[in-house]
Amino acid sequence: MTNLLSITTFLPIVAAIILALFLRGDDVASQKNAKWLALIATSATFLISLFVLSGFDPSNTDFQFVEDRPWIMGLRYKMGVDGISVLFVMLTTFLMPLTILSTWHVTERVKEYMIAFLVLEGLMIGVFTALDLFLFYLFFEAGLIPMFLIIGIWGGANRIYASFKFFLYTFLGSVLMLVAMIAMFRAAGTTDIPTMLTFDFSSEPIGFLGWSILGGLQTLLFLAFFASFAVKMPMWPVHTWLPDAHVQAPTAGSVVLAAILLKMGGYGFLRFSLPMFPVASDIFQPVVFWMSAIAVVYTSLVALAQTDMKKLIAYSSVAHMGYVTMGIFAANQVGVDGAIFQMLSHGFISGALFLCVGVIYDRMHTREIDAYGGLVNRMPAYALVFMFFTMANVGLPGTSGFVGEFLTLIGVFRANTWVAFVAASGVILSAAYALWLYRRVTLGSLIKESLKTITDMTPREKWIFAPLIAMTLLLGVYPRLVTDVTGPSVAALLQNYDNAVPERNDLEPRFAEAADDVEH
Repeated sequence: MTNLLSITTFLPIVAAIILALFLRGDDVASQKNAKWLALIATSATFLISLFVLSGFDPSNTDFQFVEDRPWIMGLRYKMGVDGISVLFVMLTTFLMPLTILSTWHVTERVKEYMIAFLVLEGLMIGVFTALDLFLFYLFFEAGLIPMFLIIGIWGGANRIYASFKFFLYTFLGSVLMLVAMIAMFRAAGTTDIPTMLTFDFSSEPIGFLGWSILGGLQTLLFLAFFASFAVKMPMWPVHTWLPDAHVQAPTAGSVVLAAILLKMGGYGFLRFSLPMFPVASDIFQPVVFWMSAIAVVYTSLVALAQTDMKKLIAYSSVAHMGYVTMGIFAANQVGVDGAIFQMLSHGFISGALFLCVGVIYDRMHTREIDAYGGLVNRMPAYALVFMFFTMANVGLPGTSGFVGEFLTLIGVFRANTWVAFVAASGVILSAAYALWLYRRVTLGSLIKESLKTITDMTPREKWIFAPLIAMTLLLGVYPRLVTDVTGPSVAALLQNYDNAVPERNDLEPRFAEAADDVEH
């Protein structure tokens, strides 16, 4: 089917329009209908995306399922996926039905809540499938609006502050990216992303106010895109919006924010920064490495000092995204494959951890760690699920968390031994804050009177976690499900990178074969 990607992208948005136009009232029956329509729409989107995955040929490094037709003002509506983007589409469509299922307890403005999530899903898929520069920008920026509303309307007590901080941080970073896109259009004469992937943007040094800018136009374009993607990841030190957004967002909003929205920054680095500005990427590699290493250590230490469960997990997400940026800018097969794997793995694990917080928040209406303790005595099923994802977050062998961190660290070690050494300390620190959280919440005696009547997970909640557990284990024991899909496209990307920066990676060649053996 030639329009498979468009159907996958716009089906949730069409469902949102139907919901807005035809569902009336806010009684219990209408709320139930809104939830069921959203669940059916997101489930149908996932089923359709399976056809995309089943028809995808990993050995073909070109974009597949391409749709190309005239759009507006000379721009084109062009969509397609390669081995890098197709799995992010699958991550989005896989998680959204589970996210909708987790909102079953919501009773306030349910129709609008479902509409926001449906529109957000369509826009997120559009980011990963757009092959026109300005179509990508449209999807990338429009996704801010539903998340802004989700935090600002259904969030916590300080939701207005958090929603505006989230919007302003991410929007201001993207303004520079828009300016860079206009400059790229003028230089390349097209907005077609596949064409730009092969276009040689000038890397000749240029003078500016008496200074010589190494990398020339590539450096300027790289910095403009970096301003947007670094905030979106988020990287240290522009990460401060994330903990506030997570704490104030409803559970479902935190799941989507951590599991999918943050991945847009990493995807942007892979789609634009590395292939289009290879010389500038090589110049700024040490800067990105040390920013990422600082993020891993610093945010892990900050996580140890948190008293709010969601804020602790939010800082954990910043630390784990540090491994992603290191792996990407290591610019070798193991590192980039590991970074993509880490993003997918983090989507399942972080989403599940925020759902774990949501389970007890729905019962006790507090996220303070000191309010809990001894939950294993009343909630053994919950304690087991929470322990599993805590171990996966730490990087326990046999889970997907281990594979992602291990591959990225190998890739970084080949590029910079000291950075890898500093980043490896984050593995120990993550075990410290994750196990500390688990012990305080679930283990020990059930002393607090308020917890003595708390109930264990319902069948609905168990069904939400079951697919996440399955994927975390499956990718942990058989990572080639990911690397076989991403590998050829990553190899093609790096081949072009090597051609543009031929002198790179002359160091540590003796680790190449060993690292490839480890990956497979």
